[in-house]
Amino acid sequence: MNKKTKITVAGVATAATFAAGAATAYAVVCDRFGSGPVRNGIPKAAAHFKVSSPDLTNGGWFPAADVCAGPATTPRLAWSGAPAGTKSYAVEMFDPDAPTGSGFSHWRAWDIPASAAAFGGQAAPPAGTVVGVNDGGDAFYDGPCPPAGDITHHYKIRVLALDTPSLGLGSAGTTTALSGFVLGQHIIGVAEMTVLAKQ
Repeated sequence: MNKKTKITVAGVATAATFAAGAATAYAVVCDRFGSGPVRNGIPKAAAHFKVSSPDLTNGGWFPAADVCAGPATTPRLAWSGAPAGTKSYAVEMFDPDAPTGSGFSHWRAWDIPASAAAFGGQAAPPAGTVVGVNDGGDAFYDGPCPPAGDITHHYKIRVLALDTPSLGLGSAGTTTALSGFVLGQHIIGVAEMTVLAKQ
């Protein structure tokens, strides 16, 4: 009986220690909004090239009129310096600060031909491009829309250089998790800008 009591007490102590450790670990990586790191899926060996936009500034803020707006505010992108061996591109806008536990995809397109050097705006996508479904369930660009009163959100707009002309994925039925996983197997270069929004 005495031995059983000791085991029980030891078990409680171990559980309490574990809980305290877990709480400390959570506090180290998460702030009061529950924010923590989200894996970006870009291989460390990926080359870096340049992307710019006449509509947005790297490190700047989205225009107020573009916040919680739809595809009419799709930014125009232009890029240069992609690595040799690029056979197609993908474009995405991702919010790692979204309070979902896994971020939020606002825009994703792939199978953009290697001959392309621009994308977005109101221009039709180049022939062969697949415009994927974002996390809102839309096969188009959804503007930034952070919750009112939340932290500043850092929207990652990326052009990805890929080593394949096609991912072999259609738009319908392809989740952002699946397209992101497949993209991660083919990224050889990345061009990125970060644009901020807050409500």
